[in-house]
Amino acid sequence: MSEPAAVDLAPILQILLAGAAIAAVALGWLQVRARRQSPGHWLRAVTLLTLFLTFDLVLFGAFTRLSDSGLGCPDWPGCYGKASPLGAKADISAAQAIMPDGPVTHRKAWIEMVHRYMATGVGALILVLTVAGWRQWRRGATPASPASPVHPWWPTATLVWVCIQGALGALTVTMQLFPAIVTLHLLGGLFLLALLTLQAQRHSYAVSGLPSVSVDAVTRGFLWWVAGLLVVQLALGGWVSTNYAVLACTDFPMCQGSWWPPMRFDQGFEIWRELGMTGDGAVISFPALTAIHYAHRLMAYLVLAAMSLLAWRLSRLDGLRAMGRWIGALAALQLITGLANVVLGWPLLAALLHTGGAAALVVVMTWTLSASRVLVPVPVHARPMTGTPLGNLR
Repeated sequence: MSEPAAVDLAPILQILLAGAAIAAVALGWLQVRARRQSPGHWLRAVTLLTLFLTFDLVLFGAFTRLSDSGLGCPDWPGCYGKASPLGAKADISAAQAIMPDGPVTHRKAWIEMVHRYMATGVGALILVLTVAGWRQWRRGATPASPASPVHPWWPTATLVWVCIQGALGALTVTMQLFPAIVTLHLLGGLFLLALLTLQAQRHSYAVSGLPSVSVDAVTRGFLWWVAGLLVVQLALGGWVSTNYAVLACTDFPMCQGSWWPPMRFDQGFEIWRELGMTGDGAVISFPALTAIHYAHRLMAYLVLAAMSLLAWRLSRLDGLRAMGRWIGALAALQLITGLANVVLGWPLLAALLHTGGAAALVVVMTWTLSASRVLVPVPVHARPMTGTPLGNLR
């Protein structure tokens, strides 16, 4: 069996063509539906489509990881130097014969490569967004072609970020599922969702003529605080998943029959180390995995309480009631799927729903932050006067 190269760029052109084909099909379908719409409507539609496909990509990436397919093709960007598992059939069969349930099988190879094709297609769509954004911006504001509500530097930054994501994806494979890299790759995908959500919200409100929702400074600050808590919890959840620490606690609300089980936080949160190992090369201990799991669980209590309060607060504001309901529903979904992962032994469906709920929370929180602004009080001298000036001085 031939050994794969660490980084093989030979099939890159064919994979790029596959991604371009995926983007072309998506844009062709959109063009049929929106062929008579204005440039602003079209740009909004492309942004929403890219956001939808990126959400799908995040879910499929979770499926790739949860099905142990992350090394289904142990080189990058191709599979044993080929653009698809079809060309690498002999190498995959040889690896599968040695380890029938190992990391390389025909099924896992296809899952891994489909994930790469999807990622390339999303990258192509973001390139289209960038080019279209700059073209529309340079046209200027005219009645026939209004200026875009999104500065083209936003899709440009998104394009740069998706390239960084590609590099992290390559390192995920070449560094053999190194936990820190895999976690960064997961968080990077969620950040990509946030970038696209911000642009989709601004395009949507501009096309529909909706103004930003005014909120008081306390609510705005609370929104940012909950968003910060969510980021921390997402990082902890990614660390649990990439270290396979979900089943370190299989009971609830206690863990291993204790409210404070034996834990090794120094080992569990040693960031730069190989999967299943400590920094000095020893096998990671079970108390270290317990610490990883329990930290995520304890943080979940705070995040769920904060999101419940935020959902209640938003439900009292015109224009953000729907966002409040979404936050409340998604927080409940995270609680249910998190419990299911623990007590049912980490079933694939529950794990995928848990990741999907986290990604959806990123979208909803970003949309809410982008759609709201702090209510600016009217200066006293600008308020209409009532009564006589002398009466106002009394």
